[in-house]
Parts: sequence; C-alpha cells; structure tokens
Amino acid sequence: MPHYKLTYFNLRGRGEIIRYLFAYSDIKYEDHRIEQVDWPKIKPTILFGKIPILEVDGVIIHQSLAIARYLAKETGLAGQTPLEQALVDAIVDTIDDFMSTFPWGEKNQDVKQQAFDDLLTNTAPGLLQDLNNFLGDNKWLVGKSVTWADFYWDVCSTTLLFFRPGLIDNHPKLLALKEKVQALPAIAAWIKQRPVTTL
Repeated sequence: MPHYKLTYFNLRGRGEIIRYLFAYSDIKYEDHRIEQVDWPKIKPTILFGKIPILEVDGVIIHQSLAIARYLAKETGLAGQTPLEQALVDAIVDTIDDFMSTFPWGEKNQDVKQQAFDDLLTNTAPGLLQDLNNFLGDNKWLVGKSVTWADFYWDVCSTTLLFFRPGLIDNHPKLLALKEKVQALPAIAAWIKQRPVTTL
C-alpha cells in the first residue's frame, strides 16, 4: 500500500473530495492541514504554489480533481466502463465549473456577497435543474453504483447550502442523492469525526 500524504488547508474546500475517497475506501493517509496564516511561508515551497497536493510514496500530484480522479480509478469509483468514466468526469467538471465561478478569494465582503447572491439566485437553479434531469429516476448519477461524481455532488452542495439553506428543496431527487451519499457507513463515519470547519 502506498504512503499517502494530503496537504491542504484546515477546510473542507477542494480537499474534501479527496478525503471522501480515502474514507470510503478505508485507505490510511496523512491528513496534513495547514492554517491560512501559515500559507504565505509555505506557498513558495509548493510546486505551482497551490494546494491540495497529494504525495504518493514521495511523488507529488497537484490539482484536486486530478488527485481525486487518480484515487477514484485506484478504488473502482471512477465508473465501470470508459463511457461511464467519461460521464462521471463530465458531471464533476460541470459542477466544478459552477463552483469555480464564485469569487472565493475576494477581500471586499460587499462585492463577494453580491456575487454569491447573484450566482445562487440566477445561475444555480439552471444547474440544479440540469443535474436533476440527468439523474432522472436513477439511484446514482452514473451507472448502477456510487461513483466519485456522487461524492462531489455531496461535497459541493454542502458548501452551497451553507450560503443558501433550502437551495435544493425544489429538487427532492438531488436531496435524496445527497442523503444516500451521507448515509454510506464510511462517509457517515467520516462526517461525524472530521474537524468542524465553516467551509
């Protein structure tokens, strides 16, 4: 078994999908969390200057979705066929495109709040309707078993609901999917034990 070390902030953020994959697959790893105040000193030592990074026996992988995709393939959560894997990637990228439009680093709180309100009011409904239509009457987003696309939906929707409680109330199928993910024993255990953070 490789030695894994995940380095990320003491947040859920972009590191949480990776932690979900480790938790669900019962893979031991070092969850190295750094505080925001320490980041300016650490950043110059990180290739490309961004986290999360995952060290796999000393080899460093950067980019959260590349890390998650690697782990998903290693653990059978990437989709059962090449076509399913493409659909999983498409759903993850679609959700991530939306999450990436938020000005997470904006310092002006009024500007940030206005942008968040606009995205949650005007853009989110269309995305949620499309995801709802894609899910249809299926139990999981892609295929007959859980994939990391389902995990990514739960991770990202948890963040969205922090900013807009009730955001997915009009989409009971998406809400049910979220509940199914969180009811998986390994995921439920992780949620219960993980550090409590705002984001």
